[in-house]
Amino acid sequence: MTDVMAQQTQPGASSSTQPFVSKWASRYRGQQSKTLTPGRPLLTPSDSISLALLSAFERDYTHLTIVDSTTRSLLGYLSIPHLQSLLDAGKVKPEDEVRSAMTRFRRRGAKYRVITMNTPLEELEAFFEGYETGGQRQDFAVITDEGRRFVLGVATREDLEGFVMRRPA
Repeated sequence: MTDVMAQQTQPGASSSTQPFVSKWASRYRGQQSKTLTPGRPLLTPSDSISLALLSAFERDYTHLTIVDSTTRSLLGYLSIPHLQSLLDAGKVKPEDEVRSAMTRFRRRGAKYRVITMNTPLEELEAFFEGYETGGQRQDFAVITDEGRRFVLGVATREDLEGFVMRRPA
């Protein structure tokens, strides 16, 4: 199990003094994160790796969120490509629990960028490009409600790229 944190360097701080310029702004046309249909299955640490694989392969997901079974609070995520490499190397087995392969979020003192269903796609792209995280690129964003109480889904860089490819310039 590993730890990860995608946090802002300072509130409102960016890795550059220049504003973020989206390469796809003409295709977004004011659309928001909810356009990407970010719903994903939520797993718990005690779920089996085989269930995680089944959930991911049913809809071709590359990342799954892991939540506490009681409070439903976000604990971390499971990267399916990483999980596949662990399986291939024999480090985990399909009957093992997800907790043995998940990546946990570090929470102490962290200030996270809140991504909601109403976040403009330009801001989501800036998040993926690492504009607000000191250049640390992100592969996915956890979509929550405004108060960060509920996980509503996950949006990936591939989701955003797929949306752009379906939209005329």
